[in-house]
Amino acid sequence: EIHERLVGSEMCIRDRNKYAELVVRTGVNLQPQQLLVINSPIECSDFARRVAEAAFEAGAKDVKVIWSDERLARIRLDKAEAEVFDEFPAWRRDMFMDFKAKGAAVISIHASDPTIFQNVDTDKLTRSQRAAGVALLEYRQAMMNNELRWCVVSIPTESWAAKVFAQEDGKIAVAKLWQEIFATVRIDEERNPVEAWQHHIAFLQRACRFMNEQKFTALKYSNSLGTKLTVGLPEGHIWAGGAEIAGDGVEFVANMPTEEIYTLPDRNRVDGVVYASKPLNYNGNLIEGICLELKKGKVVKASAAKGQEVLEQLLAMDEGASHLGEAALVPYNSPISNSGILFYNTLFDENAACHLALGKAYPTCIQGGEKMNSVELAQHGVNDSLIHEDFMIGTKDMEIDGVKADGTLVPVFRQGNFISFD
Repeated sequence: EIHERLVGSEMCIRDRNKYAELVVRTGVNLQPQQLLVINSPIECSDFARRVAEAAFEAGAKDVKVIWSDERLARIRLDKAEAEVFDEFPAWRRDMFMDFKAKGAAVISIHASDPTIFQNVDTDKLTRSQRAAGVALLEYRQAMMNNELRWCVVSIPTESWAAKVFAQEDGKIAVAKLWQEIFATVRIDEERNPVEAWQHHIAFLQRACRFMNEQKFTALKYSNSLGTKLTVGLPEGHIWAGGAEIAGDGVEFVANMPTEEIYTLPDRNRVDGVVYASKPLNYNGNLIEGICLELKKGKVVKASAAKGQEVLEQLLAMDEGASHLGEAALVPYNSPISNSGILFYNTLFDENAACHLALGKAYPTCIQGGEKMNSVELAQHGVNDSLIHEDFMIGTKDMEIDGVKADGTLVPVFRQGNFISFD
């Protein structure tokens, strides 16, 4: 039944076209005569073309596609000398800076094999990521400051679908993953997807208003996994979620799907122990059973049941990698969580559970942050790093209390879900 409905059927084609149009019109909210940049794996070429067509129909001046090939990347990591990965081509940096100068909108299709870089030399991976981080620092800062409008989405690939639905035939696995993705981005709802997203964004914005009105100084987390963590929040922090406002004043949705509201922690005021509730897929390597102990904001002890070396490499990327840059709230009773599926893809798994992020914070999550320099941001407790890696901590019994300035505790989450804030 799933195969007939989704593989090569007219319904599937219509849904893919609706998805492409949704990403263009609601995701990046492309404006007439604007340049669109699409980052896409070569396996996703069909969908990238659909996005490009939807963009031109929406009035794009031009569409540029940057193709990636993770299989070739694996060959290069296996065969090339380590020193090669310390280099990032100047022409690629210039290309991205040109996109920035032209005020491009950026759509990134994130669909990778969750184990593509398993057992690869982690030193090469770290060197490659560090080189790219340094070369593209200004461009990535522009993205995180919302100077540009951007949106990250995913579509099935055979290797990814085979990991998620390991017991299914290849085509059936891909079809089932399409079905799940359509559900998470509200393509399967009877109403127009754009209208469905407007309703969803309104809910997330109500949650943001509640959290911003409270002006909490910290959040206290606890659950049966053993998490007992206090996350300090800097003065002037801002909760955001659902839709963002770019530097040009135009609204956009940075992630599709999204179920979160988020802010930034005080990099120096996080204390306690936190356990990950789902595996982390980092650079094609799965890290499972993560436990972190933090003191005064810094990870002082880290363990993993699987992927210990990769976790240590992540934390050692730079000084800010061992501090937190994001605290996000996601109700346990949400579409991705209710699916019961482990997607092995951070875009989806982070929207199934409350999560934290190691590394760089979003400057837009503190009042005036987008206008602060690095020194001023640090003075306000805003973390900086070459990385930003989300890991999931939410469970069905997660309890979260907000701490007021006078020490009063206010319930925020009970049994894994928001308290009523309507």
